[in-house]
Amino acid sequence: MNKYNNISSPVIKRLPRYYRFLGELMEKGITKISSRELSDKMGFTASQIRQDLNCFGEFGQQGYGYSVESLYNEIGHILGLDNCYNAILIGAGNLGKAVAMHMSFEKRGFRLIGIFDNDKEKVGTNIKGLRVSDLDDLDKFCFETKTDVAILCLPKTAAPEIADKLYSLGIRYYWNFSHYDLSIDHDDIIVENVHLNDSLMILCYRISAEKEKNKDI
Repeated sequence: MNKYNNISSPVIKRLPRYYRFLGELMEKGITKISSRELSDKMGFTASQIRQDLNCFGEFGQQGYGYSVESLYNEIGHILGLDNCYNAILIGAGNLGKAVAMHMSFEKRGFRLIGIFDNDKEKVGTNIKGLRVSDLDDLDKFCFETKTDVAILCLPKTAAPEIADKLYSLGIRYYWNFSHYDLSIDHDDIIVENVHLNDSLMILCYRISAEKEKNKDI
């Protein structure tokens, strides 16, 4: 059994923040840090940090703290960033183009190897050095190339048909911007859903709640 199978979702969701922050410390030339110092800078309690990291092993030393570079590398390994999963992107519109152009896939455990769209005006154009291919060529591409992950940057209405095709081609891992719940039809996939509108509404709620609180002061 994988020793990481029983790690809670909140702990996993905090790992990228640890990784990002430790990377920033390395850029500043900081070589070691204590859980208390991490707590002061990140807004987590020192106890929470120790509990999170202890889920994966013993990283710090009593009286010394954590080696920033060592902990950065260990968290990167836990996240699987030293893998290089092949990913294709479906949808070369504004969102898909932005994702392809601005995401550091190679630093995050992935290699973007193909981009597909059904808009004939987009097919044949280049995005970050990759030619946009016609969706009609998706089967051939996946048969000839090991594809691990599909990134869906297409409308919700188009997602079910494309997802069924990708599933039939053996793709089980998805980064989903489409707002369609892929797990409705396929319960044996791994999907990370990205809802930008939800994030914006949460920000709106937090602002509204803060303003309501200040009214009572």
